Amino acid sequence: MACRLDELLKAVVLGVIQGFTEWLPISSTGHLKICENVLGLKVPLVFDVALHVGTLAVVLAFFRSDVAAILKALANLNFKTEHGKLIPLIVVGMLPTAVIGWLFYKFLEHIFQELSTTALAFVVCGLFLWLTKIGRERLADVRYREAFLMGVAQGLAVVPGLSRSGLTIAVALVLGVKREKAFKFSFLLSVPAVVGALALTLYEEYSALFTSTFGFFEISAGAVAAMTVGYLALKLLWKILANGKFYLFAIYCWLLGISLLTAIFYGVF
Repeated sequence: MACRLDELLKAVVLGVIQGFTEWLPISSTGHLKICENVLGLKVPLVFDVALHVGTLAVVLAFFRSDVAAILKALANLNFKTEHGKLIPLIVVGMLPTAVIGWLFYKFLEHIFQELSTTALAFVVCGLFLWLTKIGRERLADVRYREAFLMGVAQGLAVVPGLSRSGLTIAVALVLGVKREKAFKFSFLLSVPAVVGALALTLYEEYSALFTSTFGFFEISAGAVAAMTVGYLALKLLWKILANGKFYLFAIYCWLLGISLLTAIFYGVF
């Protein structure tokens, strides 16, 4: 029983970390990598998949009316409505994301496994977030240029320590997109990216799904924790963004990155 309680606690802790950091601009993959290195909490593949399904469900629930309207426009091949116009923009954004993600998965993933690289990525992420202070909201809608560059940012966020939401929203704000449009498009753009990443993971590493110390109950508890905390985190992010304080997340990323680099320098890790 003690062993199962220990596994349950690990699952809930990882679920909370995933849910809280997935949508806040502080990199969930970076935090999970810290957990793996510092706390020794290795994330089984099946659990990682469950966590991402949970956080994906959060986005679909939070933007349910927008997602429904986009699907309706797509079914009717109507690209002239407000939501129909988002479809080609999402496609344009997904192209660089897919290319960068594929290149990273095939050739570069091993380069970014070191904790020192993750620490540096947190510092870089902080720079992107701080730059949002210079943005001036002048664009009422995301255009093809903004969609493409947000897609590039989303692709680069496969590096642990670079936040997907942080980079995409930061790029949009720096380019002058209004914050509510940047917020919404960033997360709508994340849906096909997460679905594609999950599909690739299931295809490439299907056999690894069956090797896990977590059972069904632990996986379910972790996923529920990720969904609950993730929904609250998404609401918190919008509140902070709406109040013009998005750049403050940079301070957290810098403190975490510099602390990690210092610890690595002195041989703590």
